[in-house]
Amino acid sequence: MPKLVILWTDALIFLLIALSIVFGVLAARKEHLRAPWRRVARSRVGMGALVILSAYVLIGVVDSVHYNPALPEVQQGGATHSSEVLSLLDKLLTPLRERSEKTYSAPLATHLYAKEAIELPDGHTVRDYPRLRHGGAHLADPAKDWAGDIAMTSLIGAAQGLITWAILAALLAALLARRAKCGFAEQLQRIRTGTTEVPWSVVLLVLAILLLVAFIAGNLGLKYHLLGTDKVGDDVFYQSLKSIRTGLMIGTLTTLIMLPAAVLLGIMAGYFRGWVDDVIQYLYTTLNSIPGVLLIAAAILMLHVYMNEHADEFTSLVQRADLRLLFLCVILGITSWTGLCRLLRGEALKLRELDYVQAAQAFGVGHFTIITRHILPNVLHIVMISVVLDFSGLVLAEAVLSYVNIGVDPTMNSWGNMINSARLEMAREPIVWWSLVAALVFMFTLVLAANLFSDVVRDAFDPRLRTTR
Repeated sequence: MPKLVILWTDALIFLLIALSIVFGVLAARKEHLRAPWRRVARSRVGMGALVILSAYVLIGVVDSVHYNPALPEVQQGGATHSSEVLSLLDKLLTPLRERSEKTYSAPLATHLYAKEAIELPDGHTVRDYPRLRHGGAHLADPAKDWAGDIAMTSLIGAAQGLITWAILAALLAALLARRAKCGFAEQLQRIRTGTTEVPWSVVLLVLAILLLVAFIAGNLGLKYHLLGTDKVGDDVFYQSLKSIRTGLMIGTLTTLIMLPAAVLLGIMAGYFRGWVDDVIQYLYTTLNSIPGVLLIAAAILMLHVYMNEHADEFTSLVQRADLRLLFLCVILGITSWTGLCRLLRGEALKLRELDYVQAAQAFGVGHFTIITRHILPNVLHIVMISVVLDFSGLVLAEAVLSYVNIGVDPTMNSWGNMINSARLEMAREPIVWWSLVAALVFMFTLVLAANLFSDVVRDAFDPRLRTTR
């Protein structure tokens, strides 16, 4: 049996999921929170972006369940589990993880990307492109069979994706028909014509595209290196999928760390004013005066010193990389709470002068009660908007920081590390472009979906936008 390993970031991400579930349950009981989310659910753009974000989150959660695999043969008195730390995603992507080539190979290639000296059976040596050990190894004659095999494999993947989509669509229609107390065919007609309150037609369309891409990529990835290989022959498609967790961790954990300080200090500064406001303003003004890159670099350097002096506390490279990722999230959280704090301070200054707050103070209601009942509920829309807007910025920040070598650990898969390594690859001849393109495509899709969803959330939660319509 595998041995479960819980990393710090794993514990925090599951804590965040639990808090999100609790917030969802509480929001479902309050109309003023439930109404904005109904507006989000009625948005075609918002629901389409949510499907894409859900796919990313699913991959990230599966990649956050770590374990030590059991050893196949255990000597008497020896260890029963390997020291290697794997995730469920590693298990699912075992063919991609274990199939390594000698060096670079282009996407869907059957030969290496550069010529090498090849010794022929008759003893002569020629310079040619060697065959890959895994990519297209099943082809007897790649020159003749490659195009037909790619087309057939893609058709099989498309058929599997359509069948899976049809099953999921039928289950969704049956569930909606049961809730609406109507026939299955009638519910399908409602979905097709877009007469349902939630735009399920858009959801199913985006889901169909995702399933087609996933099954085609999966089938091609089992026979070829879908996005090529890097300098040491590792599969770039595998690296891109593994980098999803890192991007999500940077965006979500930094938000989890930043929110308490921003909300607490911002409301306190605006509500109490006086010396409390002066101290908090001095704090975030001083913090803003320090360049964020220098602060992050100093913190990462301190962490390196600590890990080098306490090397025996880290049993694997995964734990070292995880601690650096957590530390990076903490530093980003410390440097990114000031903007939201300023916004909440200004809003609290305005809210404390409203009649119902002044009346509560006149009746002797405690400050804590006034803040929790009157101030906090009226600034939640600002918090929600800032969270969804900052997420994409934090994902991009990881790429920039890794590019200057102060981001996540070099051994950890991330889009920033892929872009950083692509610097040298773009300068070689012939040019190696697929690592950079793969990182940019995956990052662009996540950031675009997050931005589209954040726009919908902003429109739904901002009371000023609601009253002008």
